[in-house]
Parts: sequence; structure tokens; C-alpha cells
Amino acid sequence: MHRYLVIIEKAKRNYSAYSPDLPGCVATGATIKQVQKNMRAAIALHLQGLKEDHLAIPEPTSLAEYIAV
Repeated sequence: MHRYLVIIEKAKRNYSAYSPDLPGCVATGATIKQVQKNMRAAIALHLQGLKEDHLAIPEPTSLAEYIAV
């Protein structure tokens, strides 16, 4: 099992999400909970597509940290 970093951003009317380790894998949702659910589904679909195309599954390498200034 892999754990991928997911970035969630607030847009004007919804939320969007992407994973730096999975280029092109994105999702949107009206709420944070919805975008999280949609992103889980998007990642599963993305990884399944890579497997079907006999492409390597990227290892998670991205990290996130809050820095106080």
C-alpha cells in the first residue's frame, strides 16, 4: 500500500486536489470531504490505468510540512 501526498486548495466555489507524485491525477468537490473522496477514487483509477498500460507505479516521494515564521 502506498500513501500519496494530496494537496487540497480552496477555489472560488469548490475545492480542488492533486498529488505531486501522480502527475495528471486531479479531483474537485464542493466540500473538503467530497474532494477527499473524489481524490481517493481518482488515485485508484490512475493507478489502475498505469497497471493496465504496464507502466511503473510511482513511489511516493513528496512531503509536506508547515513552517512557522
